[in-house]
Amino acid sequence: MNNRAADYGALTLRVALGVMYLAHAGLKIFTFSLAGTAAFFEAHGFPGWSVYPVVTAEVVGGLMLILGVLAPWVAMSLVPILLAAATVHLPNGWVFSNEGGGWEYPIFLAVASLVQWLIGSGAHALKPTLSSAGSRSPA
Repeated sequence: MNNRAADYGALTLRVALGVMYLAHAGLKIFTFSLAGTAAFFEAHGFPGWSVYPVVTAEVVGGLMLILGVLAPWVAMSLVPILLAAATVHLPNGWVFSNEGGGWEYPIFLAVASLVQWLIGSGAHALKPTLSSAGSRSPA
């Protein structure tokens, strides 16, 4: 694979993940409401207040991914949210169309986020790497 194709592949993944995180934040805000999502979190063993940092992370992280601001690190930092979501859906089985949703979708998104971390920001990123001394972005 040539570098140009790889850069545009990373861009495509980055934007798709960013849109997905924004869509899930929007679902929590506009469809279920923050109060409704907090009740859902509590029903599944998470503190209700945790909806606020989760939604904030999804909105800010989604925008940073779309813009390409530290995308590999943002993608990796959002993986715990996806793994927590997978634990909620684990009892519902494999297929996300099952009642209550299955676990494969959040696991797939966690893996896609890990891939973003591994391959880097790709083309048209505003700030693709960390610039502080001693830090480096993945490949």
